[in-house]
Amino acid sequence: MTLVPKPIDERTVEKLRRFYRANKRLPTYSEMAHLFGYSSKNAAYRLAQKLMDEGYIEKDETGRLKPKGERLGIPLLGYVQAGFPSPAEEELIDTLSLDEFLIEKPTASFMLKVSGDSMRDAGIHCDDLVIVEKGVTPKNGDVVLACVDNEWTLKYYEKRGGQIALVPANPDYPVIRPKGELTLGGVVRAVIRKY
Repeated sequence: MTLVPKPIDERTVEKLRRFYRANKRLPTYSEMAHLFGYSSKNAAYRLAQKLMDEGYIEKDETGRLKPKGERLGIPLLGYVQAGFPSPAEEELIDTLSLDEFLIEKPTASFMLKVSGDSMRDAGIHCDDLVIVEKGVTPKNGDVVLACVDNEWTLKYYEKRGGQIALVPANPDYPVIRPKGELTLGGVVRAVIRKY
């Protein structure tokens, strides 16, 4: 007996979101059948069709399932003023995928957990996560991931007259002026902090 796909409800969408966040892709039909407790891939196929009809997912050029727009992201409910208080209004204006918001080039990006406080005045604190984009030529003032003397560090990048300086955002730390080899691992594009 083949199960009929359950109607699209928020629990179904949330299961799909969790799978997508964990695997960076949507499930195959077999995985979808297992995820939703179906006894056949046919039932999973029908669920996928319903998800496509309702605008949650679509197929790419190879036939694989992928999210459509921002429907599998976190709901963006509105704006809040950071100046003087104003009445808060909640209105669903869109949904937002944090991956797509924070990461412009996913294949060239990776995440690191910060230890230490040398960049605290730049708003980068111990235990924050930073998203680093590799293969980018840094500009003055960019926060970079750099390796000096076999030690990786985050610092502001400054280049003056051919000389590179790695500048901390904490006066307790010295400016690093590499004498030997300097390896740049990438430019910090985003900071994530959990309260």
